[in-house]
Amino acid sequence: MIKKALAVIIGTAMLNTFTVFAEPAKSGKQAKDVTEFRQALFKLVKSNVGALGAMNKGAIPFNVETMQTNSLRLQQLSLMLNDYFATDTTGFDVDTAALDKIWVNQADFKEKIIALSVAASNLNKVAKAVDTNQFKPAIGQVFKSCKGCHDNYKED
Repeated sequence: MIKKALAVIIGTAMLNTFTVFAEPAKSGKQAKDVTEFRQALFKLVKSNVGALGAMNKGAIPFNVETMQTNSLRLQQLSLMLNDYFATDTTGFDVDTAALDKIWVNQADFKEKIIALSVAASNLNKVAKAVDTNQFKPAIGQVFKSCKGCHDNYKED
């Protein structure tokens, strides 16, 4: 069942990679709103990876319930990213750390989103199975996917 769900997630994301291109924002207000929605989404991602990172570093003990809850949330949030990057805001002056090359390299950017979805799905699987031997590597994959995107598409 999990494999089927993962296949659907990946297939849908891959379909979007090849068929969906960002539409330019039609107004400054739309560009500002879209940017604020993206930033809110990333704040939610950050709020859920924070505890996972602390667990991975040994700053706090591993907590299965937190792993299960946060990994599910990350999986769901990752599936929203394509929608919130469907509008190209480069034509407007918006307050963002997103680099313009997101819209130039859409296929690569969307591959990074898929990587996050896959890593979050795997983390959720590991958390549900309470596979304590896989907690650290699964969390590490989530952070690796985040870093892959930040390195290329986020202003330092």
